[in-house]
Amino acid sequence: MENRNVTLALPRELLRDAKLLAAERGTSISAIVGELLREHVARRRRLAGARRRHLASLNDPPDLGTRGHAAWRRDDLHER
Repeated sequence: MENRNVTLALPRELLRDAKLLAAERGTSISAIVGELLREHVARRRRLAGARRRHLASLNDPPDLGTRGHAAWRRDDLHER
């Protein structure tokens, strides 16, 4: 995959801390930002897939043994 350069504007203290973190990990700020973005994008894709599956399940709910018809009335369930 071809890398492209981007420019980021970060607060001075955050940049200083990011440089320290990168040095501690023996990597670059670009690598750290890239990994964080990959994780974020992957998480959003998983969420979108889960949302699609959930919405699809609402259109085709599982059979709970009632065949879509309740054999009781609300008043029977809440009888006092």
